Amino acid sequence: MRASSSVSRSPRTLTNPIGAFHVPSQDDSPFDLPERLSAKADPALIAADERHLAAIGATLEHSVADLSGRLDAARRAPGGSGTEALERDQEIHRLSSRLRLLQRYGIDLCLGRLVPADGSEPVYVGRLGLTDAAGRRLLVDWRSQPAEPYFAATRAHPMGLASRRRYRWTGGRISDYWDESFAADGHDDSVALDDESAFIASLGTSRSPRMRDVLGTIQSDQDAIVRADSRGALVVEGGPGTGKTVVALHRAAFLLYSDPRLGHHHGGVLFVGPHEPYLAYVADVLPSLGEEGVQTCTLRDLVPEGAAAVPETDPEVARLKASARMVAAVEPAVRFSERPPTEGMEVGTPWADVWLSTADWAEAFASPDPGTPHNDARDEVWEALLTILVDKHTDETEDVPEEQVRRSLRQNRDLGTAFNRAWPLIEATDLVADLWSVPAYLRMCAPWLTPQEARALQRDDAQAWTVADLPLLDAARQRLGDPEESRRRRRNRAAAAAESARMADVVDHLIATDDSELHVMSMLRGQDLQGALVDPSALETAPPDLLAGPFAHVVVDEAQELTDAEWQMLRLRCPSGSFTIVGDRAQARHGFTESWDERLARVGLDRVRSASLSINYRTPEEVMAEAEPVIRAALPDANVPTSVRRSGVPVVHGRTADLDSILATWLATHDDGTACVIGSPTVAGTPRVRSLTPVLAKGLEFDLVVLVDPGSFGEGIEGAVDRYVAMTRATQQLVVLADGR
Repeated sequence: MRASSSVSRSPRTLTNPIGAFHVPSQDDSPFDLPERLSAKADPALIAADERHLAAIGATLEHSVADLSGRLDAARRAPGGSGTEALERDQEIHRLSSRLRLLQRYGIDLCLGRLVPADGSEPVYVGRLGLTDAAGRRLLVDWRSQPAEPYFAATRAHPMGLASRRRYRWTGGRISDYWDESFAADGHDDSVALDDESAFIASLGTSRSPRMRDVLGTIQSDQDAIVRADSRGALVVEGGPGTGKTVVALHRAAFLLYSDPRLGHHHGGVLFVGPHEPYLAYVADVLPSLGEEGVQTCTLRDLVPEGAAAVPETDPEVARLKASARMVAAVEPAVRFSERPPTEGMEVGTPWADVWLSTADWAEAFASPDPGTPHNDARDEVWEALLTILVDKHTDETEDVPEEQVRRSLRQNRDLGTAFNRAWPLIEATDLVADLWSVPAYLRMCAPWLTPQEARALQRDDAQAWTVADLPLLDAARQRLGDPEESRRRRRNRAAAAAESARMADVVDHLIATDDSELHVMSMLRGQDLQGALVDPSALETAPPDLLAGPFAHVVVDEAQELTDAEWQMLRLRCPSGSFTIVGDRAQARHGFTESWDERLARVGLDRVRSASLSINYRTPEEVMAEAEPVIRAALPDANVPTSVRRSGVPVVHGRTADLDSILATWLATHDDGTACVIGSPTVAGTPRVRSLTPVLAKGLEFDLVVLVDPGSFGEGIEGAVDRYVAMTRATQQLVVLADGR
């Protein structure tokens, strides 16, 4: 196998900006209602909220000052070592995260209030819990059980509520609020009833380059999925605009809060998105929910070669590599490199020659525990081999110290050459490249391939990686382990031995020159003290691969696109099988004819539950009326969701030459919001106008979507899905431009 350098990777950890901390004074009401909502400013309706929010503000000021002081003290504290250092770092991270959230939101941490039907005190729901100095609960965390009715209560199931109030915050002030009465007659003088719910009103707001905050308006069907337990795999299927991504992100935050089995000490949570623009779009959501520790990535990020990998252009090659069976070829490929010699050999030392038999080789090769990565097991096999030879040598010459014999054997060139040939260090890239460049090797490792299929998988540049190669590279790296780690251990072992020898000389000198009455320096001959003199911090260490897992739970968005081989990448990182799987079979570019149960059973997930989202909150009726026939022409039984609103803006059809004028007109008439041009890569992007392919637009949303020549997106399932996905990104208006194709 060829040698190549290993690559270290770092995942993205979600972070959030720190906003201004605003606490109204006693004379500065948190309500800033426009004139048209003057009826809602009636003191009878808002006075209790003003008092409670003022108490929240005062407690926040105290909390921020207290956290700042504790954080400064923690940073000034001695670093320590080992567990002590780890605990200090964790405390700094915990304090910093809480402080950032408080400084970012101020009193707008509060989402709204619940008024119980039994007449007890209102319950205020927040992004996190907050208690004042007297122990009074000012806010309950949105993930806690007392907050559940805020999201889940309905008129049919009021969950003990008399009413619910939701706030709309703008610049740290309440610019509107909505009340819902759960009274039997629907009337309650203490609430300001609206014809339009808070949620429906929020749907018409303009979009920005980041996913907007929707925590305060999560619906009951979404909340039930968010709060489902983490046992096995939960599949959440829903069409465009049904809130699948919202559910996935909020579920990640909820599970970390509510399930102690998923905390960072138990592996934590991994969130897998479809592409980089998607991750940038949702980057602010989890920090706004108080969770900064979720690791996020795309499948490409799981292997170093993913960044430069290109799409596989040959459909047959892509089909073959998409199979989990192809990934299974990695195991026989590794075993092929773990073969003990078929002949014995004589190994010489300065004191005696020792015979190393084929049985001795086999015994050493059997020493690692099953499942030990190949490159890690190599060190174990080598040490087992040396032990066998030392034992035989001792039988010949009992007067030679074992460590001297072992050191001599380590330096034996013939033994080292024979061992390197029998159990070589292997790079994952070399192993997979050999499959694509040595036909006999591929047929041996994948005997089910026909001669024609094996030839199709061969290529001139074996390491010209494609996206279809990534699951095999990942499986190979997991099975092999890091070859550099083995080399690092060897260097560390040699460095530690050299340092120990040097310290032994120092100790001998100190003892020889010790003229004290008690000869205290003689204690330095103790092994523990000599070992303590060797500085472990001077040894090489590798940065941890935070995406290697194992994780306690994995959330996968746009999961309908994953191949069986790609599922293996995630299964390797979540042995427990605890998944949240979010997708829409009608949006699978390469088709999805089976059920989720069938697909997941094939990749080893057999404890599967399902939930469905059927209401389209994002895409207006006008757009869906145009998009539905597009997908049904290819998939008659597609699960098309029902839109909950109309925008009053019709779909516009035009010619491609109209593109510039359409964008200019929209920008001139809209002070905010975002637009996306899909299908015209020549359009220059701006802060408010994006240019994306249908694939990279998946999972995103824009006020205006302009499709340019959608007929060029392709034929069959793939073309229909790309057109359907592109059309349903629009939250306000869709424009379709074509020149008679």
